[in-house]
Amino acid sequence: MNLRDIHTPVLLERCIELLAPALQADGAVVVDATLGMGGHSEALLERFPNIRLIGLDRDRDALRIAGERLAPFHERVTLVHTVYDGIADAIADLGMSKVDGILFDLGVSSLQLDEADRGFAYSQDAPLDMRMDQSEGMTAADVLATYGEGDLRRIFERYGEEKLAGRYARAIIAARAQEPLVRSGALVKILHDATPAALQRSGHPAKRVFQALRIEVNAELAAVEAAIPSAMGALGVGGRIVVMSYQSLEDRLVKRVFANAVRSATPPGLPVELAEHAPKFKLLVRGAELASEKERAENPRATPVRLRAAERVRPAL
Repeated sequence: MNLRDIHTPVLLERCIELLAPALQADGAVVVDATLGMGGHSEALLERFPNIRLIGLDRDRDALRIAGERLAPFHERVTLVHTVYDGIADAIADLGMSKVDGILFDLGVSSLQLDEADRGFAYSQDAPLDMRMDQSEGMTAADVLATYGEGDLRRIFERYGEEKLAGRYARAIIAARAQEPLVRSGALVKILHDATPAALQRSGHPAKRVFQALRIEVNAELAAVEAAIPSAMGALGVGGRIVVMSYQSLEDRLVKRVFANAVRSATPPGLPVELAEHAPKFKLLVRGAELASEKERAENPRATPVRLRAAERVRPAL
């Protein structure tokens, strides 16, 4: 299996361009906080022969596959099994206080989407698992079996932004009274049957529910909310962070953290900005960058991406 043929990293050249100024010094350290199949990491190691790379992932299959891909660079690579909100501990455990570059490619990975038996894709019938780390935690089937109607509605509304959340929650409760929901195909049929005919053409009825279940199972938003500030705290002066999000909930969290980081904390009314209150970061892109039409055509998974980036310009006091 040639991973370069089956896995195209999203916004690869743009990520490298943004991180490059921080990775010029010998021994510069970059963290790929969402290692996946290792495409971004491989490119960074090839382009910058003097860097050290730390790769994080909660998915043991991803670590194994990426480890094989990055084997030619093994002397400069350390892989860590952890959720990305463990980034500060992972860096500290390696005896480091600061790093120079950090990359986040959030959401479900190509590996997880492409393995049908993981249950992430609503287009393929599979066990309702959806765990990014299959060694622990509840599955999507567990959520569907144990959550009450109100909790199901809440996660569909909050994490899927689903307008039919109540209708879908009631349909699931009724269906599970007849038999357990353990496969994605059965859930898709329930959602399809519960969707009014007039709305059948406005997108697949399972898309937002599957997103919501995945986020709930993996506590993704809580991890993002903790991980981004933690990662920014681990950057030395001149260090850069690049974050790619694929749905609006994640992107709003990243946007808020970045906005706070570039805002002056000088009290209103003072005639000058106090150095200790000056912004510690500056934004590297205006708003959120999208993939080009060319990249979206060549790599459909780049279609929803939103990229944000920032650089530390002052040390934490």
